Amino acid sequence: MTTSNTHVMNKKQLIKSIFIALFIGFVVLITAVLPAEYNIDPLGTGKLFGFSRLYVDDTQEIKPIDTQPVSQLNFKKLKLEKLGSPASVPKPIEANSPPPSEQFTEQNNTINVTVPAGKGIEYKFKALKYGSIKYEWSTANDAIVYIDFHGEVLQENPPENVFYESYTLAYSNNMAGTFTAPFEGKHGWYFRNNNKEDIVVTIRLKGQYKLFDK
Repeated sequence: MTTSNTHVMNKKQLIKSIFIALFIGFVVLITAVLPAEYNIDPLGTGKLFGFSRLYVDDTQEIKPIDTQPVSQLNFKKLKLEKLGSPASVPKPIEANSPPPSEQFTEQNNTINVTVPAGKGIEYKFKALKYGSIKYEWSTANDAIVYIDFHGEVLQENPPENVFYESYTLAYSNNMAGTFTAPFEGKHGWYFRNNNKEDIVVTIRLKGQYKLFDK
């Protein structure tokens, strides 16, 4: 015959255990559940222990992500083959001339260029071989233009098909950089405006260059 030592709680102990369990549940509700689930933090414990950071407001409208591909802007992809003159146009021997003993005096200018709707224009400056120029340009109202930043070698008797070297092709509303002229000649931008309104391009130059007389 075996004897059981199982402890049986009396009524008073059972009621006490229930109250303790209810109290613990209430404390957990106030300190953790309400801040985390409902963003209610009457005692500040949610913020203190970090439970408030778990709250997510699922009543807010979720904004759809714009997944339109850039190609819908109707820009043609720029290819390496489009850089500069075609292979049939030879590079002038003047491009191999040595740099001068002195560069142009450093200066800085700000120029506004209006590019008519549906048309393209060029803006260029003079630079000697290895002359250094910092540049920046931007469009009014952030309008996008096509640009070909390029240069033409100074020649005494230039041919009908002039050689030019492209440095950058892009579609943009703003660009900045430092340029070192690879040869003496005129360098600058061809801006093409495919929009229905004129676009003003503001160009800033600083460095060893000269502007063409107007």
